[in-house]
Amino acid sequence: MNHVIRNPVLSGFYPDPSIVRVGDDYYIASSTFEWFPGVPIHHSCDLVNWQIIGHALTRTSQLDLRGIADSAGVWAPSLSYADGQFWLIYTNIRQTGMGRPFKDCGIFLTTAKDISGPWSDPVVLNNIGFDPSLFHDADGRKWLVNMEWDFRNQGVERFAGIVIQEYDPRAKKLVGAQSKILQKKNILCEGPNLYQRDGWYYLMMAEGGTSWTHSVSMARSRNILGPYELDPESVVLSSRDDVSWPLQKAGHGELVETPAGEWYLAHLASRPLGVGKNRRCVLGRETCIQKVVWRDGWLRLTAGGTKPQIEVTPPKNLPPHPWPVLPQRDDFNSEKLDPRWSSLRVPIEESWCSLKARPGWLRLRGRDSQHSLFYQSLVARRLQHFCVTVETCLEFSPACYAHSAGLICYYDTRTHFYLRVSQHETLGKILGIVFTDDMAYGELADSQIAINDWKQIFLRAAIDHAQLQFSASPDGVVWRNIGPVLDASKLSDDYGTALHFTGAFVGLCCQDLKDNALGADFDYFDYRPN
Repeated sequence: MNHVIRNPVLSGFYPDPSIVRVGDDYYIASSTFEWFPGVPIHHSCDLVNWQIIGHALTRTSQLDLRGIADSAGVWAPSLSYADGQFWLIYTNIRQTGMGRPFKDCGIFLTTAKDISGPWSDPVVLNNIGFDPSLFHDADGRKWLVNMEWDFRNQGVERFAGIVIQEYDPRAKKLVGAQSKILQKKNILCEGPNLYQRDGWYYLMMAEGGTSWTHSVSMARSRNILGPYELDPESVVLSSRDDVSWPLQKAGHGELVETPAGEWYLAHLASRPLGVGKNRRCVLGRETCIQKVVWRDGWLRLTAGGTKPQIEVTPPKNLPPHPWPVLPQRDDFNSEKLDPRWSSLRVPIEESWCSLKARPGWLRLRGRDSQHSLFYQSLVARRLQHFCVTVETCLEFSPACYAHSAGLICYYDTRTHFYLRVSQHETLGKILGIVFTDDMAYGELADSQIAINDWKQIFLRAAIDHAQLQFSASPDGVVWRNIGPVLDASKLSDDYGTALHFTGAFVGLCCQDLKDNALGADFDYFDYRPN
């Protein structure tokens, strides 16, 4: 294969990319919302090949997500490097959704000498908005930039403009007055980042909301506090004018410069199924990279126009640097879970998720329901392919209907499909599908079968674009379909009555709504792209 940047460079739910170069190494941080640990870090040496190396927010002292709403939590982290250390600015949004005037934002700063950590406990900065970034000026001063959120509903705009305030690293607090440096009337303007070049301060912004009208725009000023003049072109990057373009929702970008002086833009985009009103992005918002150039004092795509390209020329002087291919099957033989696993709202801890209780197996101890905003026993991986088969083997002995465990295809508490084992008063041990469709809970009675003589229960989910088919087997050899073909496209930002910003996951879970004590043992988890 030719050495080329092929988008998306990070497939699946990796939105709001923040990119930084340190020497010959490039790093991308991305949003995680209600998923724990927070802010995955990917590493590359050529901008083509990327590997996950861990997460920045791994402790509840850094990130407390208990009780936060679906699609709240960590929005748009910003990663930078200065003064011999990494700086990560992030938010913890505690409210979101339709009809909610308040966000209850918290903006935090954590630092680390090494990208792999440990990352410090956070410094609390402000609560006035979200999408923060930290700009390290050439004179050594540091500035926090973020959008301001106005919760009032009388004659104001909720997206109330871009504000800036100086940060004192010695005092570990914001100092001086906060200034509003730009506001666009009737335009959703967020995701601000500052850059300095040729005597100008450039302000890059995400515009139009993180959906079909998303874009990247710019402004510039000779003074960091403004006034800022707008780019004569309304957008630098967007796919909103072409509904057939393969990379939709393009926007929310950050810049990086190579040692040779070439510039690249990391941004998010989505690949929808269907067209028109039926477009749904099952893989969520993904990370892409475009080559850019400065022309007449403004940033432009090297390819011309404003639409993101699938294939992009990599830096000239960087040789290919592929990483070892990661195994798609996890036999749970390690001492800790692979960094591609995530949990909901709380850390993965031995008390409920154990690789030691039964070596070679993953034991999940049942806790809250799949609707809980607090203590779910669920571990999952991002869906990163349109066609994939996931499989596991389960040993589980439920004693009542309040006990369940199995394989879940999950978007959030409002929408998911769950092939689960439970106990019925007359049938005994049963297998069947339960689901939640835009918060409406249901059970597919026709899918329910008795499995009293199954010691081991093999479970599968086959996803083919918008189609999801569950199946099961007592021996892993002879399989039978369970239930009808389901609509996998519902596992997307674009379905349902609430605002969504995350992505689809596939994983394992266990519920014990009686005693919070019963365990389920999983022998392996196999993720096979088709």
